[in-house]
Amino acid sequence: MTKREEYETRTEEILEPIMKENDFELVDVEYVKEAGNWYLRAYIDKEGGITLDDCELVNRAWSDIMDEQDFIPDAYILEVSSPGLGRQLKKDKDFKRSIDEEVDVKFYKAVKIPNPRNGKEMSVKQITGILKGFDENTITLETDFSNEYIVNRKDISTVKLTIDF
Repeated sequence: MTKREEYETRTEEILEPIMKENDFELVDVEYVKEAGNWYLRAYIDKEGGITLDDCELVNRAWSDIMDEQDFIPDAYILEVSSPGLGRQLKKDKDFKRSIDEEVDVKFYKAVKIPNPRNGKEMSVKQITGILKGFDENTITLETDFSNEYIVNRKDISTVKLTIDF
């Protein structure tokens, strides 16, 4: 387990009791470096959506525990946030909740798919489709070129809910 994974796992363990106590859902935790600063972020949600007051409540409780346990030697910025509209799907519970939802799938490298207009192959780095299923190794999408397009999860960079404007 990398240090990043260890920090994220320990943070999840700290946050779970706070989530249960307030009927919140811990969507994700990430420890990332951006613009020279380390960030420890918790994404939380609840039925009806998360508010700024909810984020503040969690941040205060979490900050006190992190100060007490002090298991991350680097300086970091603590953040609590909503996962947002275009939430990324990472865990099985995210995929399960998003069945029959439209998702945008980005690949690490271009993949060949049939062109819906003429059937010839074309290379793409992203596709949009309706999430129909998933397992440990694959996700299944309904797309404009296939009723059951199966994608290997190892080829996927990100999967996010599609935002319609």
